[in-house]
Amino acid sequence: MTNTEKLARTYRLPNPSTPEDLEMRFSGMDGKTLTFGDKVLVAGYYYNGRGANSYYAATYTFLDDDHDCESAVELTTVSEEFFEDDGHAIAWAIAQH
Repeated sequence: MTNTEKLARTYRLPNPSTPEDLEMRFSGMDGKTLTFGDKVLVAGYYYNGRGANSYYAATYTFLDDDHDCESAVELTTVSEEFFEDDGHAIAWAIAQH
């Protein structure tokens, strides 16, 4: 099992998924999603204790040329580090592109 697969299990990241499903899961306090070219970027929240960084990032890649909300996406990467906020998590995800 790869580290990405281990992290996906820890954070309960669906694979495969759709942008619509990811947006339903990661909205409000649970995180954010952002479509960025052929990727869907996710900033998720995983509580690590008071005052600790608790945001992680994940990237998904569209599996075909159709990039609508019901298109299939596959988990590509998950950050091994935690970030202070969702903006820093998304910045990490953008850098993976």
